[in-house]
Amino acid sequence: MRYGVCTDPVNAPVLAQAGFNFIELHVQNHLKTLADEAAFAPELARLRASALPCEAANCFLPASLPITGPHVDMDALAAYVDLACKRAAQAGIQTIVFGSGGARRIPDGFSREEAWRQLIAFGKMLGPVAQKHGVLIVVEPLNRRECNVLNGVGESAEYVRQVDHPAIRLLVDAYHWALDNDSYDDLVNSMPLIAHAHIATYTSRKAPGLEACDFTRFFEALKKGGFDGRLSIEGHWDNMEQNAPQALRVLEDFARATGYKI
Repeated sequence: MRYGVCTDPVNAPVLAQAGFNFIELHVQNHLKTLADEAAFAPELARLRASALPCEAANCFLPASLPITGPHVDMDALAAYVDLACKRAAQAGIQTIVFGSGGARRIPDGFSREEAWRQLIAFGKMLGPVAQKHGVLIVVEPLNRRECNVLNGVGESAEYVRQVDHPAIRLLVDAYHWALDNDSYDDLVNSMPLIAHAHIATYTSRKAPGLEACDFTRFFEALKKGGFDGRLSIEGHWDNMEQNAPQALRVLEDFARATGYKI
């Protein structure tokens, strides 16, 4: 397993010193997806100079580009997706996380069946574009407080199956999974689709080690399902420079205890 942190490259030297393998960026902020090439060029240079490789990115779509509801503009979505995937490839990003709760949220009173058809149509457009640029998209199940669709691992796995494209896979986030008391069996059974993972403590969404949190069942499910990909900390820090070695040690201890080789 490879361990990373969702953060800016300014923190990469500290994380590299602690032993992390990569960082995970913010699509909209770091790839400047709502700005022109002139704005992106200096940021691209900064990303390429990072002390750790920028292997993944989250926060894919802005809420201003809805995927569901009465105001979906598929042409605008297609143009945005192509630009984001192109810039991700230029920065060396291999995986983009499709959480984007604001963009995919089903508007109140809108048909859920129609929204699901819109989500499938978006996924079938997205897959070939991502594949063209050599980028993998991973669908993130969000907890029910943050979004009202693609919440559990089971529902999100079914979405990936219906989209049916090799460039569209699944993510599991320990925080969302625990907060909604999501199914252990669904997590294990969906593991062949899971290509990326996030983790944070279950109470306050902090980096591991900053509050008591038992990740045993989460790591057991990963191990039982054969997961050996990237695991990113997506949580709050008190002091990253001081906390990073402990956070990595906590992850490695749970992995070791469930049978992973460190």
